[in-house]
Amino acid sequence: MKIAVLFGGTSAERDVSIASGSQVVQALREAGHEVLAVDTARGLLNASDEKRFLTSGVAAEPPKEDELAIVRSGSSELTKSGALKDVDVVFLALHGGTGEDGTIQAFLDLAGVAYTGTGHAGSGVAMDKDVSKHLFRAAGIPTPDWLMAPAEAQQVADGLGFPAVVKPNKQGSTIGLTVIRRAEDLAAAVEMALRHDDEVMIEQFIEGREFTVGILRDQALAVGEIIPVRAEIFDYESKYQIGGAREIFPADIDEESARVVSALALRAHQALKLTDYSRVDFRRNAEGEFFCLEVNTLPGMTATSLLPQSAAAVGISFPALCDQICRLAIERHGRKRK
Repeated sequence: MKIAVLFGGTSAERDVSIASGSQVVQALREAGHEVLAVDTARGLLNASDEKRFLTSGVAAEPPKEDELAIVRSGSSELTKSGALKDVDVVFLALHGGTGEDGTIQAFLDLAGVAYTGTGHAGSGVAMDKDVSKHLFRAAGIPTPDWLMAPAEAQQVADGLGFPAVVKPNKQGSTIGLTVIRRAEDLAAAVEMALRHDDEVMIEQFIEGREFTVGILRDQALAVGEIIPVRAEIFDYESKYQIGGAREIFPADIDEESARVVSALALRAHQALKLTDYSRVDFRRNAEGEFFCLEVNTLPGMTATSLLPQSAAAVGISFPALCDQICRLAIERHGRKRK
């Protein structure tokens, strides 16, 4: 197959996307495909650009807004470069922003180009945590209680209690997220979240263990447990820096618990009308109840990211996973065109 791997983007998750893109490019080439590396801001990369640009890694903090502004100024390169012409499929290794909210997906739909992952409608729904949680509730999937800002501290205390989680409504990688334990910290946490989105969610904090489940072709993969080492939660640094967290696949839980959380993950994937693959995140309280936090339609795609680890635990190698995702996209695109 001739595959264009689309990565970079202009969201705060740009560095993470570049890391995903670099490894997907390598994995698909190992699987025998012709692969083009395409940055949404710079267009098609040549061999020397790939070597320089795709080995930068993920910094301990997301890019600053002024750095992203420079990247955005050149973001028309994607449409100018013609890099997506005559490819069999576009592999979306984008995270956050217009790469994950349905914008790029709608652009590719209009162009008649096959692409990996969920379409524009499901992508937009999953990116909006407030809308997602309403759909979880409608489908009988437990999710932490929440309020949308603005909310008074007393409302939060009465409705959710402390600690509480304050986070941008449409953002990933825990960027702009704060766990607050006192009413007086609410305003500052909301202000921080507003730097990354114009809507802010205030959510009940579930004390307990954190789990994740990969979904591929409407099947749950292995359940994994995430144990942060450097921080109380699985924050940006814990996710992307060596030694930030222990990630255990398969998780050390009993068979019945694994069955329950796997079924909830698949139901969440289906409730948001997602396709092909996703990753579903949970917290489990002391009573053993699982609460769905969110579904990632374009989860991290380095070989050591959570979805690839979930796949590897059931015998699917990273190159094979990338290959399967591409083939699913081509199958779906073919059905859509009939």
